[in-house]
Amino acid sequence: MRVAVADDSALFREGLAMLLAAAGVEVVAQAGTADEIIDQLAGSRPDAVILDIRMPPTFTDEGLIAAETIRAAHPAMGVLVLSTYAETPYALRLLGDGGGGIGYLLKDRVDDITALHDALRRVVSGRLVVDEEVIAGLLAHRRRADELELLTARERAVLRHMAEGRSNQGIGAKLHLAPKTVENHVANVFTKLRMPASADDNRRVLAVLAWLRATGGEAGGEDRSSLCEERSTRLGEPR
Repeated sequence: MRVAVADDSALFREGLAMLLAAAGVEVVAQAGTADEIIDQLAGSRPDAVILDIRMPPTFTDEGLIAAETIRAAHPAMGVLVLSTYAETPYALRLLGDGGGGIGYLLKDRVDDITALHDALRRVVSGRLVVDEEVIAGLLAHRRRADELELLTARERAVLRHMAEGRSNQGIGAKLHLAPKTVENHVANVFTKLRMPASADDNRRVLAVLAWLRATGGEAGGEDRSSLCEERSTRLGEPR
């Protein structure tokens, strides 16, 4: 796997590069700003880019802007955004286009190289990855979500693991469920969220986005209409 890393902290950036190299990941580019890493992508051609959310010059959302730019210019390239805090509005904005191949993790996770490598592998394969603390924050607001009230506790658990980018097999392993049982729960989620089968829409992505919007819509006090544009995706429907 070839990875590019952008973070304004040279110490963090170099430490992350060392961890990745020890895990067999080739770090092909490093930069301290979003613009610098974007300029290097054409020549380095990584499989994925790791971005800090807050970078120079304003230390606000440069990483999110870079992620959007990279996905527009290099749609096959995975993007993994790191943040010090679990911020629901940022997660909504990052995942709001309905596409896969993108993730949002807390920086605390990067010392677990196995988990980091797994997250990179999932975004490179076109799946979504959402940090468990972001998931926990969204679950704390689930009572405000009329759309999800029809889901059972088990179906919400399945949907939570879908948001973490897990396949049906991975969900079954986490929840100790047979593959057929997981398939039934996933089908129930689609039915209750009124998502009929379609060759054009990735229902797993749309279900996760519906859940993110419903459970996180009041967090942060920002205008969610600018963060959650609904777009149809043209992805396959992975199991």
